[in-house]
Amino acid sequence: MGVMLSAANSLNWLTKISEKTSAQLTQALGDDLKPPGRELFLPYVSGERTPHNDADIRGAFTGLGTETDLADMTLAVLAGVAFGFRDSAEAMKATGLQVDKLFAIGGGTASRYWVKLLATILEVPLSLPEGAEFGAALGAARLAMVATTGDAPKDMMGPPIVREVIEPNTKLSADYEIAYLRFKSAYPAIQTVQ
Repeated sequence: MGVMLSAANSLNWLTKISEKTSAQLTQALGDDLKPPGRELFLPYVSGERTPHNDADIRGAFTGLGTETDLADMTLAVLAGVAFGFRDSAEAMKATGLQVDKLFAIGGGTASRYWVKLLATILEVPLSLPEGAEFGAALGAARLAMVATTGDAPKDMMGPPIVREVIEPNTKLSADYEIAYLRFKSAYPAIQTVQ
């Protein structure tokens, strides 16, 4: 299991300081996935768990220039969070686990751009179940129903109905791989200055 402390909160932080909604920020990126920019965001605004287990680390932007605009920063935040998820996936792969497909749930699935970016950075298809934005709450409700009714878990917890599968953008895979390697090298660097 991988735990990220500031996934949606990283975007929430940017919405607060930009006075834009999450939808406004992500819609400004358009529909087509863009290659990574020079800007890099480390999404440790509340510390980090997987794989660093570092409650004291804090986030950072690098690569900012006078030409950097809010869309560049939004892309960097979305990519930084996706790179954080990639860190978790790499930790799982190191144990011998093969990740061939994943489900995407939660509020972040409202941004199609973010889901496309996640699929590309994770290099794996992402299945979007019906009601994806409520996935965690629905799972908790089903667990409560099993606990209170005594029904068998297999009867209450079937696989979700997939409404769509988002494939990685293989044309941008190499660019995002290079950006991910920059991201990985940035954590030890910011650790020394915080």
